[in-house]
Amino acid sequence: MDGIAVNSPSQNLEDIATTLGCRIVDEKLAFYLDQQDKLQHLKDEFHIPKVKDLPFVDLTLVKPEDNCIYLCGHSLGLQHKKAKVYLDEELEKWAKIGVHGHFMGSRPWATGDECIVDLMAKVVGAKTEETALMNGLSVNLHLLLLSFYKPTLNRHKILLEAKAFPSDQYAVESQIRLNGLDPQESMLLLSPREGEETLRMEDILSTIEKEGNSIAVIMFSGVQYYTGQLFDMASITKSGHAKGCFVGFDLAHAVGNVEIYLHDWGVDFACWCTYKYLNSGAGGLGGAFIHEKHAHNIKPTLTGWWSHKMETRFQMDNVLNLSPGVNGFRISNPPILLVCPLQATLEVFNQTDKKSLRRKSVLLTGYLEYLIKHYFSKDPDNPQKPYLNIITPSNVEERGCQLSLAFSVPIKFVFKELEKRGVVVSRYSMLLFLSDLGIAMLFHECDQCGSSLRMHYRWNQCLGADCLSLLLVNICKSDKESERKEGRKE
Repeated sequence: MDGIAVNSPSQNLEDIATTLGCRIVDEKLAFYLDQQDKLQHLKDEFHIPKVKDLPFVDLTLVKPEDNCIYLCGHSLGLQHKKAKVYLDEELEKWAKIGVHGHFMGSRPWATGDECIVDLMAKVVGAKTEETALMNGLSVNLHLLLLSFYKPTLNRHKILLEAKAFPSDQYAVESQIRLNGLDPQESMLLLSPREGEETLRMEDILSTIEKEGNSIAVIMFSGVQYYTGQLFDMASITKSGHAKGCFVGFDLAHAVGNVEIYLHDWGVDFACWCTYKYLNSGAGGLGGAFIHEKHAHNIKPTLTGWWSHKMETRFQMDNVLNLSPGVNGFRISNPPILLVCPLQATLEVFNQTDKKSLRRKSVLLTGYLEYLIKHYFSKDPDNPQKPYLNIITPSNVEERGCQLSLAFSVPIKFVFKELEKRGVVVSRYSMLLFLSDLGIAMLFHECDQCGSSLRMHYRWNQCLGADCLSLLLVNICKSDKESERKEGRKE
């Protein structure tokens, strides 16, 4: 797979299928791609829930011992098998040596975050001293905005995308109010053009050019949580700096999903959670970044014990010896029980490299996209046929591994049917969200046999949401033996 260029996954898939003498929808292609996948062994590092253990599953429709089809990394990642091992190590240490655990063992509690921050820095393309692990995303965003957002009479706006994740918008609104300003005047929301779902890059850049002199901070998502759109962070940063703006990013849906190079792009600040694509568990430890160019000119507004340099922290003289850069923004000691599961998954990410992960992700998402479009596109000759639209950009440079789907039938019924069959996805409003965990997913898990699918469900005659969901299940289905048995029954 290393030799596969994935700037156009559908063309790549077509070329490979032609070489193999098959169609893209044939399982032969999926198994070939898995054979060529040098990252497939990473899947074994994670626990995959069994369908029998999931709520809402109809056990008459599935094999209870099968693994579920997990397409929900955008909401919560999978548990790494070493997470419990590392947690047990620290609990055992606590039981045996008590307070001495602060400075003993492979991950001393007083410096537990520092034991893995270098692994985290590699994932976001930063230097170790530019990266910190602390708090949660929204807390970190507040801490960063307190120092980077210093509005003046003429430069007081914060630019962010419309329909940003609610917590981001709430944080921005409250920071504006904290400075005695009105969000109606100082919060600039950028919306897609009428009739479009995603933002055009030229509109983002033109807005920065037009409004830049009044913008104090540009605060965008790396990947938009609702549409799955990947923003060109390098270009946004360059454009913002040209107008004298600070530029920061919420990387919640980007970290572990797409390639990130915060230092090289010159991003001023960023923050992220780690429980999605980084698989650290619900409420996992957050991350923060401040570029080294600000190490001595941007100071934390709020400080605490852990803002103090480590070498004199325990002298207890009550004279703050502030750590430079992002480390000065740390307030409290790291929660070691949150460090453990994050360490487990960061070690997996550092078994490979970002380009290899991205290469697989692009091809995997492109494969899933092709199958969905093949079976679910709107048919002008059959207007009664249920269909779906993918609102996520088709350009691989403008998306990660998430696909956001809009259905022509009531989504709640589709979602319910997927749940019955052990397919784990999420939905908000009128959209269904799928995200293939490239680090823990195989190509044949996105595969289905087109001929048997049409025979089973007679797609051209299906009109209901249950039929549509059944088709989607089979596109994602991993149990080829089950499919063949069903085919014999038919």
